[in-house]
Amino acid sequence: MTPTSAETTEAALLELRGARLIESARTDREAAAQVLVDEETILSHRSVLGALGLLDLPEVAAVGWEGLMGRVYTLGLDAEERVLLGLTLSMVSVGNTPLSAVSDLDERRLAIILRAIARLAGNDTLAVGRRI
Repeated sequence: MTPTSAETTEAALLELRGARLIESARTDREAAAQVLVDEETILSHRSVLGALGLLDLPEVAAVGWEGLMGRVYTLGLDAEERVLLGLTLSMVSVGNTPLSAVSDLDERRLAIILRAIARLAGNDTLAVGRRI
């Protein structure tokens, strides 16, 4: 099935927003930004983009990570997306999701969060498709 022009446009916007998110991340927050970009579905929620300040595609994004924690349950995310977002926010010292919450993640999301933890530890050589 061929994607419609609206789907193509939305995919391009999502990619651009992800790039802005990563550009805005300081060194200690880059791994967290990469989690959201790699996972994709969380960033596809307009509510999340709005909370991050990425909805209007600013030239330079000033991401408000702190604003996300208080809104986790109002963003329209499913339970697994909330767990991943909570873990991601904990990586940037916003929130307090225990690491044991990884047991609620599927294999794809678990691999994403494990790569992010490796990045935080200074090992960013893990390939995207490689099993950890």
